[in-house]
Amino acid sequence: MRIEIDHRRAESDRVRHPEKQHRSDNPIQRKPDWIRVKAPTHPVYVETRDLMRASGLVTVCEEAACPNIGECWSQRHATMMIMGEICTRACAFCNVSTGQPHPLAADEPVRVAAAVQKLALRHVVITSVDRDDLADGGAAHFAAVISAIRIGAPNTTIEILTPDFLRKPGAVDIVVAAQPDVFNHNLETVPRLYPSIRPGARYFQSLRLLDQAKQRDPKIFTKSGLMVGLGETKAEIGQVMDDLRIADVDFLTIGQYLQPTVKHAAVERFVPPDEFAELAAMARAKGFLMVSATPLTRSSYHADADFAALRAARLARQAA
Repeated sequence: MRIEIDHRRAESDRVRHPEKQHRSDNPIQRKPDWIRVKAPTHPVYVETRDLMRASGLVTVCEEAACPNIGECWSQRHATMMIMGEICTRACAFCNVSTGQPHPLAADEPVRVAAAVQKLALRHVVITSVDRDDLADGGAAHFAAVISAIRIGAPNTTIEILTPDFLRKPGAVDIVVAAQPDVFNHNLETVPRLYPSIRPGARYFQSLRLLDQAKQRDPKIFTKSGLMVGLGETKAEIGQVMDDLRIADVDFLTIGQYLQPTVKHAAVERFVPPDEFAELAAMARAKGFLMVSATPLTRSSYHADADFAALRAARLARQAA
């Protein structure tokens, strides 16, 4: 029976990540005690999952195999992934399927807004796959989703986690004009590792995107995230922090990279909690309004509570 389960998993990985099948296998290491999570069993988890299914919505929680899905869905927090579940990129760390995406669903903004309303969310995170096939990278679709939520759930604050809009001039203007409360784009890793970890992206394009969002609307909160455990050095992380502060990014998240399958980039090391605390202290010293740095931190983890703290931190700094 064990062999049959492994065979099914291997077949699923081939279908989900055909572009990665030529890569050599990287054995998945056993996780340390500090990063293990329990399987989800809470009844509200099931309710949230069923609502996503009934609404025909995709969540990055499932697609990216997030370790926090049990906790978040049990609190009715779900990060919705728009524009389909097939990405045009093939990043070495990501579990989202790669291939030719389907056309955009015109009714998706309304369906997202309805789900936000049913979940009674105070704060919602909207992300997407990369859509290099679209002339604007999906910027207008992001704007339509934001507008629909403003109409259907006017008291909900909105955080977006966008692609890099590489070679999509004007895309950031379209998104910022829709006035999300938080503009998030993850740098993911240090510049040296981009060719192997994020080959379809460009570090300085991602950095420029965050800078442009803040320049277009200085009132908007900007946010970015890093993974650690891929072979980066502390000095390199510090340099990325400096780059983000030059771009006036408000909020930094740092979490442990976890390898989805044997065809993905290997975990070089599991960073212990005390080192995350050191990174958090370093980031705060550099001037970020908010920092979340733990092994299980992800971009949208505790996003509602973090947004409230982020807003309070800005007001406190302005009053000082």
